[in-house]
Amino acid sequence: MTDTHRADANADAAPDTVEPAAAEPGAAEAAPAEREDPALALAREASELRDKLLRTLAEMENLRARTAREVADSRTYAAASFARDILTIADNMARALQTLRAELKENAGVKALLDGVELTERELLKVLDKHGVRKFEPQPGEKFDPNMHQAMYEVVDPSLPGGTVAQVVQAGYTIGERMLRPALVAVAKGAPKPPADPSANDNSEKSPDPTD
Repeated sequence: MTDTHRADANADAAPDTVEPAAAEPGAAEAAPAEREDPALALAREASELRDKLLRTLAEMENLRARTAREVADSRTYAAASFARDILTIADNMARALQTLRAELKENAGVKALLDGVELTERELLKVLDKHGVRKFEPQPGEKFDPNMHQAMYEVVDPSLPGGTVAQVVQAGYTIGERMLRPALVAVAKGAPKPPADPSANDNSEKSPDPTD
């Protein structure tokens, strides 16, 4: 057999060979990305945990302050309703003292009684003050404040500017930083304007004499 025939026979006997497939585009992109540096990952995680911790601490501090404020307000204003009832007794005592002083101030026999009533009034105000209830009385000429005063009527008083306190009908009270009861006052209206002089108008409106 010649070399040519052997080469043909070997070619026929060799199995079919499969060529490798060409690489698809983008195959390199499918490779796993490079992993993050472990040290950087730990640092980032620690920073996130620190931020969460600081936010939690801030929320807890706000909650503590709010709770303390609510407890303090409860202690201060819990007696507001009871204090209003006690103020009625204080008002009656003050009115009684004013009446007794006016009617019996010359009677030496009742001086001890007046002193006892005044002492009781002072002790009552001291107990109220101990629980945050404080009495206040505006002075004549003080500017009327609708947040502190309640106007009962107007008084014409030329000595006072309009819109100021002229008289105190009933003292006011505060509890803590809140108004428990406004002071009842009379408000100065101011003196009315004097009427215009009619003679002055007649002179101003009189026409000049044409013979002048």
